[in-house]
Amino acid sequence: MTGSTDGLGLAAARTLLNEGHEVLLHARSRERAAALDGLAPQAAGIVIGDLSSAAATRDLAWQVNAHGRMDAIIHNAGVYVSPGRVATAEGHSRTLAVNVLAPYLLTALIERPARLIYISSGMHHGAGGDLRDIDWTARRWNAGAAYSESKLYVSALAASVARHWPAVLSNSVDPGWVPTKMGGAGAPGDLAMGHDTQRWLAVSDDPAALVSGKYFHHRRQRSPAPEVTDTDFQDRLTDRLAGLTGTTLFPRNERAAGA
Repeated sequence: MTGSTDGLGLAAARTLLNEGHEVLLHARSRERAAALDGLAPQAAGIVIGDLSSAAATRDLAWQVNAHGRMDAIIHNAGVYVSPGRVATAEGHSRTLAVNVLAPYLLTALIERPARLIYISSGMHHGAGGDLRDIDWTARRWNAGAAYSESKLYVSALAASVARHWPAVLSNSVDPGWVPTKMGGAGAPGDLAMGHDTQRWLAVSDDPAALVSGKYFHHRRQRSPAPEVTDTDFQDRLTDRLAGLTGTTLFPRNERAAGA
């Protein structure tokens, strides 16, 4: 569970632990891990890594693999709007790095689990599908557009994983606008429902949860933006992400074989 120290990640982790599941928690730093002191005794462990850093994300994948194969991974961590383009150590937009490049790298580098869940947003419907400047190096920065695009990309990544890895259940989830630190205290959504669907997809044997390549909101399948299920868009996106990270998720021969 990435982003376990607050918000939806913390709520989902707490619920899973209370239900008796083993949960490997994640914090951005050792200082942030202190927020998990109350859950740590119940947890399978805590892994540390700043997802805005490619080097730290790669190290995080190594830490997870050292714990053994996961049954499910929830890519929950994310950042919202930023007044300006904040560059990471590698020069990427922090919004793209945390919301897209990190889940892409972790998907590529962590041993394949049985289930993958990626946190999206209904805002992805308002994103443009032009992939020429996904890192916002040429365009004038627009925080809302950058966030919406990042959620379009992660939704398409989830669908692409489902297509290439049929043995893995891979889905994306819109948790709604909920009152977390990211969403703000005035958000109208239900916090309990906001973390319920990803928890359900991670552990449930309900036939409705045993699907792949879908986009969910409050346990119901919804129609994502057309780009999400467009296989050409998926392939162009993962090619761009491979170029930006130096890590190939779907080799050409794997694409051809449909592995």
